[in-house]
Amino acid sequence: MNILLITPPFCQLNTPYPATAFLKAWLRKKGHRVRQADTGLEVYLRLFSTSGLEQYVFGECSPETHISLKENDVLLRTWQLKERYTECLPVVLDFLQGRDSALAHLLCRPGYLPEGERFLTLDACPSSPEGAMDSADRARLRATLFLEDLADFHKQVNDPDFGFSRYADHLALSPPSFDPLYTKATDGSSAVSRIHREVLKELCDEFRPGLVGFSVPFPGNLLEALRGAAAVKQICPEAHRTLGGGYVNTELRQLEDIRLAEFFESVTLDDGEDAMEALAAALDDPSRTRRIRSFIPEGAQWIFHDDHSRIRHRDRPAPDYSDLKMDAYLCLADRENPMHRLWSEGPWIKMMAAHGCYWKRCAFCDTSLDYIGRFDPAPAAVLADQMEELVRKTGKRSFHFVDEAAPPALLKELALELIRRNTAVSWWANIRFEKNFSPSLCRLLARSGCIAVSGGLEVASDRMLKLIDKGVSVTQVSRVCAAFREAGIMVHAYLMYGFPGQNARELISSLEVVRQLFSRDLIQSAFWHRFALTAHSPVGRDPEAFGVKITGPRHEGFARNDLQFSQDSEELDAYGRGLNTALYNYMRGKGLELPLKHWFDFRIPAPDKGAREIGRLLDSPVDMELDGQSRLIWTEVLPAASAEGLIFRGSDYQEEFSLSPEIQDFTRTLLERCTPREAPFLIEDFDRLAADRNIDGDAYLSSSLFRELTGYGLLVL
Repeated sequence: MNILLITPPFCQLNTPYPATAFLKAWLRKKGHRVRQADTGLEVYLRLFSTSGLEQYVFGECSPETHISLKENDVLLRTWQLKERYTECLPVVLDFLQGRDSALAHLLCRPGYLPEGERFLTLDACPSSPEGAMDSADRARLRATLFLEDLADFHKQVNDPDFGFSRYADHLALSPPSFDPLYTKATDGSSAVSRIHREVLKELCDEFRPGLVGFSVPFPGNLLEALRGAAAVKQICPEAHRTLGGGYVNTELRQLEDIRLAEFFESVTLDDGEDAMEALAAALDDPSRTRRIRSFIPEGAQWIFHDDHSRIRHRDRPAPDYSDLKMDAYLCLADRENPMHRLWSEGPWIKMMAAHGCYWKRCAFCDTSLDYIGRFDPAPAAVLADQMEELVRKTGKRSFHFVDEAAPPALLKELALELIRRNTAVSWWANIRFEKNFSPSLCRLLARSGCIAVSGGLEVASDRMLKLIDKGVSVTQVSRVCAAFREAGIMVHAYLMYGFPGQNARELISSLEVVRQLFSRDLIQSAFWHRFALTAHSPVGRDPEAFGVKITGPRHEGFARNDLQFSQDSEELDAYGRGLNTALYNYMRGKGLELPLKHWFDFRIPAPDKGAREIGRLLDSPVDMELDGQSRLIWTEVLPAASAEGLIFRGSDYQEEFSLSPEIQDFTRTLLERCTPREAPFLIEDFDRLAADRNIDGDAYLSSSLFRELTGYGLLVL
């Protein structure tokens, strides 16, 4: 069967969303012909092209016909400079798509690009002045602002639903009723929809699919998925249309509204591989249909999700990014948040180390859903095989592990596997700040190419961390952050406020912890989230246990995920602005010495003593833990013998140690046995080696030489 997989407008412009790449790899393995398309990227590049500006952005408006152009001087100026915008656009796109890096000098030249309202932010952010950037970064920033000015114009004049990474997402944020979306999807269309229809027609005419799957990961993809499915119904009426993706899995599990059947003939839940395979089999041979429950009351449609067939993560092939135009994605600039730069700059190849979360206990998380609640890791060797395959096929060496929380034991084995194979890659992952991320493990991860981690500090209060069942403490998180930073790995912390039971003093204490972490450079990036109650979380499933009463919304047959609630504890919404203002400055190294009250325009409580002493706790020494099963790993080049002892050479150092012949020979043998390519070498193996060489093992482990070795590349895990 010919299967066409679509990621509809809009997700992200810097890299493909990975859902269809995972699905394509699996379905091809099962013998299907599969094509995928990021129609969001296709639509964006046609809308913001020379012809697109002329036809859609500027061509459909004028000061005579649009009152907004008469009343808004910024919009009028953009319209009057339309020829200049049209002239500069190809240069901007060629640079951001990496086709011509020498264009940076032209883009940086004052007066070359028309500068709209977005460029005013350059003067509003003195902490990161444009002049402090190199020419490539400055050009990327200016090119991004140029596109944002165009997007603002299009949104305000032509299409109020438009956005870089979302489209009409406000309509799809857990709407209990299908009415607003249905009206929007069936009543009129925008330039985005017209272009989307053109793209879909070209794909269907060329490929002739028997099954078209729309993957909707976020609310901002749903409207164009509906309109796109309606277009496919007209263009290719013989094709079966199905809806799936992350949004569907979380929001539409209680779907009842029959009108969705006007757009889609089926809906898939949970792992798309299982669901799409079952759906394709049913379409090939209806007698083999695995019907789980009716999608509509008449029973004419199906929701496919088979509780008895679960694909093992180890059996998934490497995601297949063929068909996706990897060189057409845009490397945009983000100045607001260092970690967000990783998300928006550069094409990251998405992977999963494991299916689900190994912790799956956090009270705010959708732990009852399969994509989190069923933990199933892949062997490190399989992951390394896939990474090497993707490097060969895509030419890209940068990976993002999108796990809810990548397991430290698996990351350790993956790092060792990459080092053994000399696989030169860059990668980052989402983690839990648990104690297993020791200084040695963090250095091992860095040696294998890890450049950043993101994880949940959440409420940054020990009492609240216990309440949400995070399984960590503030001190532990802080020590782990210190270990990552010592290894040269950037750290991003997710923060939360307003969780039921949190009080104002605990929140301010959390801010004090965050301030100290930034002041010590233990985290470089963070983001405050307002707690949201979801239907599939422990709080949503047992609200009384957390002092919460669910007050709405009343389900009207469509989405159900974000819930309205009242709580017995203090309301903390008023603190949001101050928290975010403080964080904005902390990320830029500003205001770290100011009292916390500086960020609020009302009286706040003082932080508790424990929060104020987090720095002292971090300064207390932590002894290296050694037992018989501790593994020794040497990750650097083996030292060379010299007349005096051993010469250690690394990428940025050279050091000679004067050693007796016995210690020199023992140390060289020890390090040879500890390389990742050798069998695991444990402390109990060290003891036997020392006894065989008549070396005092305890004295050696407590010597300055051993401490030096651990500084240069000997890891204890």
